[in-house]
Amino acid sequence: MAEYEDDLRKLKEVLEIPQAKEWEATVRLLLRLIGEDPSREGLKRTPLRVKRSLQYLTSGYKQNPARILSRTFTVKHDEMVIIKDIDFFSLCEHHLVPFFGKCHVAYMPDKRIIGLSKIPRLVDAFSRRLQVQERLTTQIAEALDEYLKPLGVACVMEASHLCMMMRGVQKQNTRAITSSMLGIFRTSDKTRMEFLNLIRANLST
Repeated sequence: MAEYEDDLRKLKEVLEIPQAKEWEATVRLLLRLIGEDPSREGLKRTPLRVKRSLQYLTSGYKQNPARILSRTFTVKHDEMVIIKDIDFFSLCEHHLVPFFGKCHVAYMPDKRIIGLSKIPRLVDAFSRRLQVQERLTTQIAEALDEYLKPLGVACVMEASHLCMMMRGVQKQNTRAITSSMLGIFRTSDKTRMEFLNLIRANLST
């Protein structure tokens, strides 16, 4: 961390960017590097817009998973709790382009549960960072396991990656699916299959 901060300080000195303006100055530099004119009418406010957009898209760094999951309730419930089809959007850390899709999360309570809205909030906290899908899936499952201490946690993510759709192999219909199974979801085939069948099912019909 100290080495990174030292490198960042040296870069600022070289570019002579005042700290309060470094976001906008960096975007203007990028616009010039791709052959654009940052002073033309359509781009004058682009540096500010990009700053605000990136600050929102990476706002998960300011979210504390422990705080999100801090309030639990004692309830007599020993069956699976599932929140499926959670929309998520993230930025690929390799190319800084979006990947997005659906997240399905389940846990098996051990005397305590959390409010249902906390799970989508947890997904947002980790997805609004620079990510790879594999790590994102594991972080969501491990956070629930650490702070709620259930009998087991499962997380499955399905995503489309613009780094594969717009560039590179350019496969527009390809989706990536990742999973993380902890506790009883890893050790019990029956529990794992129940979860997988439920997230595939259309329960509204």
